[in-house]
This record gives sequence, structure tokens and C-alpha cells, in this order.
Amino acid sequence: MLRALKAYGIITTLGMLVVLIQGALVTQTGSGDACGAEWPLCYGQIFPESPTIQTMIEYTHRLVSGLLGIMVIILSIWSWKKLSHIKETKFFAIIAVLFIILQGLLGAAAVVWGQSNAVMALHFGFSLVSFTSVLLLTILAFESSKPQELLAPSIKRGLKNYIYFVLIYIYIVVYTGAYVRHTDSSAGCTGWPLCNGQVIPSFDNYTISIQFAHRVFAGILFLVIVVMFIRIVKQHKANKPLLYSGLVSLILVTIQVLSGAYVVLSGLTLEATMFHAFFISLLFGAVSYTTLLAYRAK
Repeated sequence: MLRALKAYGIITTLGMLVVLIQGALVTQTGSGDACGAEWPLCYGQIFPESPTIQTMIEYTHRLVSGLLGIMVIILSIWSWKKLSHIKETKFFAIIAVLFIILQGLLGAAAVVWGQSNAVMALHFGFSLVSFTSVLLLTILAFESSKPQELLAPSIKRGLKNYIYFVLIYIYIVVYTGAYVRHTDSSAGCTGWPLCNGQVIPSFDNYTISIQFAHRVFAGILFLVIVVMFIRIVKQHKANKPLLYSGLVSLILVTIQVLSGAYVVLSGLTLEATMFHAFFISLLFGAVSYTTLLAYRAK
């Protein structure tokens, strides 16, 4: 049964990743209102007739999100029953279901009543938390047969607290990135790494301020994760799970910075934007697993 649970967990994790990318696609293409101010129907129909490309983007996002919502609930219940001996299981099961429901309700509310950009920026973050919980449930299934002492070695309190800080900070960065997309501020800074040819640009309009602030937050995130990895290497090099998760986080944050540059230098192409959303999702998952290891530490 655990083999089936592992396989199902992988499928659900990949499905949630698709939901995240679709959500970013909806925002980037301005397809959020492409089914009219109706939910769950699309222009009053179960299957829209003669849909535009934007309508299909929004409609398929709704379908996939609904399907994954059911799959997440099944995974959570299944994990709760089969992995109850692992103390983190119930927490991640609850969080996975709670946040998939929250992101669905927020999306529906935005369609029917509309929401501010600040509120809608939370939509991606809610989906990201649910995705990460599903990812961690799947990892727990693979860890279930391993000696727990190997997965919870000693970590110094200072490093443990620093890893907690990294997780909180990366969520803030994710929010600023989502806010950039929802306010159409991606073009606020032309060029990279300079913003409009300046180290510190003149803040003539709010789009420049929002885009520049996100760049600053993202740059600090890179340094924060570099420091985390250096501390892991110096203090816990023998802790292979912690070392590898830290290394993966470092690699992913490097790719994320480069993908952010690619978004700007490519002229904000759709492919570049999706690439950027994809890797921030993986990065958040990697840092979350690092945080789980720190939480388990004695």
C-alpha cells in the first residue's frame, strides 16, 4: 500500500505544480475574468461554447484545480491513515486541504466580486503552501521506512532559528513577486541588473517602486540562502539530508535569480514568466523540507 501511496503522492505533487503554473498563466495573460463574473460556471455554461484562448486558459485552470482539490483530499486522508506514526503527517494533511480550499475560495471570490491586487497576490501563496504540504506528505511516505534518528540529527539552535527565518522570508519574496504580476509592474524596470540604467532608479511611478522592491527582496534572498548553506556546511556537513537540501536550495535560488533576469531581458515573454514561477515553487519546496529537518532536530 505504501508503494501505491508514494506513486499517488508523486502524481498529486506534479499536479499541484501544474496548478501553480496555470495560476501564474491566468494572471500573466489577464484571463481571470475570461469566464465572466461567474463561478463555477463559465458564462452560465458547464462547457463554454466557442471559447477564446483566454477563456480556455481560465476554464482549464478551474477544471484542473477542482480535480487536484479532490486528489489532495484523498492524499491527505490516505497519508493520515498510513503514516500516522510520523508526527508531522496530520499537520501537513490539514494544511494541504485547508490551503487548497482557501485558494479555491479566493479565486472564486475574485471572479464573482473582485478583489484588490494585494489580496489576489495571496492566491499564488496559498496554492504554494498547499503544493508544499503535498510535496512533504509525499516525502514522508518515502521516509516512512527509514530510521527516524537519521532524519532528526542534532542541529544548533542558532542555525535552526535561521532556517525558520529563511522560510518566512522566502514567502515574503513570493508575495512581492505575485504582487508585481497582479499590478502589471513587471516592466517597471528595464534592463538587468540595473533598473532603467540606474543602481537606484528615480521612482516616477508605482510600477518602478514595486518592481525595484521585488528585485531588492530577491537579491537579499539569494544572499540569505548562501549564508544558510555556508552555515550548514561549516556546522553539519555530516548531516547528509540537511546538506543536500541546503545545496538544492542554493542551486534553485541561483536559477531563480537568473530566471528573473531572463524575464526582463527576454521582454517579459510568457515562457520566461512561467519558468520563473516554476522555479520559485521548487525553491519554496526545498527550503520547506530544510525547515522540516530543522524542526525535527534535537
